[in-house]
Amino acid sequence: MTRNPEAPSVLPGDPSAKDQRARLLRVDHAGEYGAARIYRGQLDVLGASHPLSATIQHMEAQEGRHLATFDNLLREQQVRPTALGPFWHVAGYALGAATALMGPKAAMACTAAVEEVIDDHYSAQIKALGPEDQELTRTLEDFRAEENEHRQTALDHGAADTPGYRLLSGAIKTGCRAAIWLSQRV
Repeated sequence: MTRNPEAPSVLPGDPSAKDQRARLLRVDHAGEYGAARIYRGQLDVLGASHPLSATIQHMEAQEGRHLATFDNLLREQQVRPTALGPFWHVAGYALGAATALMGPKAAMACTAAVEEVIDDHYSAQIKALGPEDQELTRTLEDFRAEENEHRQTALDHGAADTPGYRLLSGAIKTGCRAAIWLSQRV
């Protein structure tokens, strides 16, 4: 048997293919759950009559569809969700509410930062999936396109005009990367 020189080598202690897939589904489920909670926090603070509410509701609905897809995949493939779900429930909502309290542009800055990290995350997953995972790859590509749409929407609504944007965005991105790392493992 000839080893593909481009294929990553498997080392002792590396997760099996089944464990890697479980991690992928677990972290993506957690991410979509957290995103839905962020939007719920933003909406609860901004209120239904705010000019951005319909836009945020649209993004929240898309995240809800993504979450339902991962709920089904977890169930079908008998993968447990992250044990950190209760924490993400509170943390996601708090992040959405806190940035909305800072103003609508800060709420959009939050969205832009989160979606940028998710774009990178989904891109890496899509690249890592093999040809046997075409259906999951297509799902991730579709969701990635919607996440990029959310990011662009946030930028179009003044995310980058938020005072302290680079600092706020950097802090949120760091938190998202930490959440990804933890949710894959816990």
